[in-house]
Amino acid sequence: MTIFKSADLSQKENYKFLTGSIIPRPIAFVTTLAEDGVTVNAAPFSFFNVVSSEPAIVSIAVQRANGEQKDTARNAAFTKELNIHIVSESFVGEMNKTAARLAPDVSEIDKTSLYLEQVPGMKTPKISEANIVLTAKLEQIIPIKNDADEIVSDLILARILTYDFADEVFDSEHHYILPEKLEPVARLAGNDYTKLGDIFRIERPN
Repeated sequence: MTIFKSADLSQKENYKFLTGSIIPRPIAFVTTLAEDGVTVNAAPFSFFNVVSSEPAIVSIAVQRANGEQKDTARNAAFTKELNIHIVSESFVGEMNKTAARLAPDVSEIDKTSLYLEQVPGMKTPKISEANIVLTAKLEQIIPIKNDADEIVSDLILARILTYDFADEVFDSEHHYILPEKLEPVARLAGNDYTKLGDIFRIERPN
């Protein structure tokens, strides 16, 4: 077994080992509204998961660029809201286009063929192509610091307001999400992604 101490590694090496080890990772495709009240920011994040079911809270870690907050964290802090889309195979290519770094007043959506639609009771629109959208309000942003006491990441805690399910991915009789119909995409390391594989069941012991 090969062992590395994380403290001996560079940020790049730690990132490489973390993203290669913790796989597959779900993707939060997030829309936020800029301070100008017009520009819609869209960006994907794979440092994303469930924190709590009561209350319903998820986490998204947004890495800073040269110490500066990215649009998603800055906008969420300002508007106190965000929409989280689960990425399906059908639009993963368009999602990838939004990973480019653009000026804050330029919408990544304009670089794609994706459509936006309004969300009742919210200023931030959602992406029409998504089969699952979690509308959310900002619960908290936790700054993550390195050993030099510099903020390197913003950990967003978002409280879910609504679960918006497309009919084709939701069993309305039993209230189950149908993963085979959802066709979710997950991140691996580097530029690699993966699709949903074989599903198997293991009963929990009493």
